[in-house]
Amino acid sequence: MVGETRVLVVDDSAVMRRIITDIVQSEGDMIVAGTARNGLEAIAKCKEIHPDVVTMDIEMPVMDGLTSLQYIMRECPCPVVMLSAVGKRQSDLTMKSLERGAVDFIPKTGASLSLDLSDERQLIIQKIRVASKTSIKEMPNVSERRIIETDVRSATGNWIVMIGASTGGPRALPEVMSRLPANLHAGVLLIQHMPEGFTKSFAERLNWGSSLEVREAEDGDTIMPGLALLAPGNKHMEVHGQKVHLTDEARMHYVRPAIDITMRTGAAAYGPRSIGVILTGMGGDGTEGLREIKKQGGKTIAQDEATSIVYGMPKVAREAGVVDVVAPLNAIARNIVMSLADVGV
Repeated sequence: MVGETRVLVVDDSAVMRRIITDIVQSEGDMIVAGTARNGLEAIAKCKEIHPDVVTMDIEMPVMDGLTSLQYIMRECPCPVVMLSAVGKRQSDLTMKSLERGAVDFIPKTGASLSLDLSDERQLIIQKIRVASKTSIKEMPNVSERRIIETDVRSATGNWIVMIGASTGGPRALPEVMSRLPANLHAGVLLIQHMPEGFTKSFAERLNWGSSLEVREAEDGDTIMPGLALLAPGNKHMEVHGQKVHLTDEARMHYVRPAIDITMRTGAAAYGPRSIGVILTGMGGDGTEGLREIKKQGGKTIAQDEATSIVYGMPKVAREAGVVDVVAPLNAIARNIVMSLADVGV
């Protein structure tokens, strides 16, 4: 069929390969173009069949998924979606794979992994569809001078910066956080669409590369300058006064945490001293949050198309007219710093 998405399924388990194959081929516009039992076979198959998307287990014999991913991204680049069990070691490896070029990952969460994957059929299909539409080209090499502490303008009162991301966020957020200066006059809230069991490792990796302290949020944490709080997987993060409140309320945009919830409650609490940022991702989460920030007199920023792995959320927000500044990824931090100003409120 013309326009079919051709998928390479990589897993050392024959049962898992069968399950993923059945799920993919149940869709009329997808086909499994090949399978592989380990990372070494995956590299050879990628060179041979040039798939549109690869699904690959992280832990395999002969060659693991992380090592194979690095070869694939260098020798025959294509979108890769990793499969990972939940656990400290597995979540750390998952974060490394996202940093090294994987588009997304599929969590295997229960005792019966094969049953879990069958139950998560729609999630798997959605992630493969998104991956097939992503750009894996190198980002434009636009020089951007490092922000120094004297670049930070004086700002009175309490400020909040809320940054939302989805697909591509695990590569985009470290870039932004690594550039924010230690004397940023605002508390930072991070909302990344990511399942439970993986956000703690992601927060740790963000913390290693940032001048700010970054950690997974806990209910009742105080929002303060010098601290960035990452919404935990499967929890909405609301702003109540100068504290965060974690909830199990219904999913919004099919996700929890939702960017809109944090931004809307943050705008209500901080008014014109709120800054909203939307990075790469599929869908429209964040647009209504940015709208509320603008309504309250705050500032809004969106990542540009050229540097977005998936130009979905920033595009929707821009077309809705709720974005003040569109910037490449390496200029997002500078625009945050420039938005912090004493506006006399």
